[in-house]
Order: sequence, then C-alpha cells, then structure tokens
Amino acid sequence: MHVRDLTLQELDALANDGYLLMPGVFAAPELRPLEAACERLEVMAEELFAQGERGAVLHRGSQFVLGEIATGRRSGQVRIDRVVWAGAAAPELLGFGAHPQLLRWAAQILHSPQLQQLINQVHFKLPGDGVAFGWHQDAQHRRYGTELWRDVNGQGSFVEIATLLDDATADNGPMQFVQGSHRRGYLGLDGQGQLPAEHVDATRTVAATAPAGSVLLFGPFVIHGSGINRSDRKRRLLLNGFAVPGANSRQYPGEGSGRLLQAA
Repeated sequence: MHVRDLTLQELDALANDGYLLMPGVFAAPELRPLEAACERLEVMAEELFAQGERGAVLHRGSQFVLGEIATGRRSGQVRIDRVVWAGAAAPELLGFGAHPQLLRWAAQILHSPQLQQLINQVHFKLPGDGVAFGWHQDAQHRRYGTELWRDVNGQGSFVEIATLLDDATADNGPMQFVQGSHRRGYLGLDGQGQLPAEHVDATRTVAATAPAGSVLLFGPFVIHGSGINRSDRKRRLLLNGFAVPGANSRQYPGEGSGRLLQAA
C-alpha cells in the first residue's frame, strides 16, 4: 500500500478531539494473516486455561491475561482479557506492528522518526465473554507522573494506534472516547485506583464504530473505554503503542518489548 502522511485537517482533528478515526485503511487481504494469528492465540489461551492457568501467564514470549466467564451460555469457559506483546507468540502481529504506515503516522504525531514500541496487544471481545474496559487514560498505564515516565516532547510522548480486525458496531463493544478530554492533561486516579467519574462528560462520548481495517489514533490523555460485546460476532482489536525514545523507563511484559523502530 502507498504510505501517506496525515493531512493538516486530520492532525487538527486529532488535536481538537484527542483521537482520530481513519476508516478503511487496510483491505481484507491484509487483515487475514492477523485474523489467523488471533485464532492461534485463542487456541493457546484455551490450552492454558485447560491446564489450570489463570491471571497473567507468560507463554511463548507473550503475556496472556486469562479469567473464567462467570455467566451466560459460555459460563465456565476461558475469558481472554488481553494478550500482551502478542506478536512474540504470533509473529505476524509483531510484523504488522512495524508496518510503514503505522510508523509514519506515529513519527508524525510524536515528531520523532525513532520510536520505541511498548505495546503490541490484542483485545478479543468474543461473544458472551463479558470483557469490558472502564473509562481511563493511557497515561495511567504508562506510569505518567512517576519516575518511570518522562514527557520528553511535552505532549505526552506516546501514541496508540488501534487497528480494527472486525467491524466495530454499536452492539459489539466498540471503543468510546470522551471528545476533547485530552485537553486537561493527566487527571490522576481516585482512592480505588480509578479515573474519577466526574471527569467523564457523558454528553461528549462518541462510539468509534467503523468497518474492519479502520484505524484509530489517540494520545495518552484522551479518556476512553469500551463496553461488553452483546452481539454474536467477534470484535478483535490490535493495539500498537509507540513512545518517544527516552520517555519510558519501565520494562513491559513480553520477549522483545520496548524494541526501537525507525520510520521511513
């Protein structure tokens, strides 16, 4: 595919809203190897679960975070909360994480041609699994405000790029964003380690529904989350997260995590 820059209008939308939805970036043939890789990860998760594994489990260089579905027709089956540094166990995913288009956009947003990749993660959202992600800022997971994170570019020094492997619809747990919430910077956590509810303006939430192959770009401060998948279809998402070198001091799980990449 032809690698292109974000336009000034797209950069303005990202700056104004805190996220940018790019519909139909990747065609179906480009997604098929990623879908096959995810199916292999599902089989691995089922095997680990059958062996009695629960919680965070390192397997083939990836961290599988597993639980048990509590209710519904799939009660008692494995719940895949996420697979961290998924490309260690399924190399196609790591290969896609270095896709020239993703690197070009990350470099453009971060103003740095050299990138440190911290995230290569799959969120599965399978029918009936009950997986949801509460309102949060990625800055909290990057350890913003601690000695483990230094905002070297003064704008958060991190960008997340999410590629939709399946259609994201209103009923299958699409990502949702609180439009413009990034302008307040890092908001911190309450006594329970959660984003304080008063920061979530329900009148400004937007569901990012889009066809498979679409891409979401967003920074570390925009508030986002997602509900459970209420449909009978999978809703898989591949997340690749990049930092400006020198920002991160934390060792992330997974063999090869934190690799340095160069955008063209």
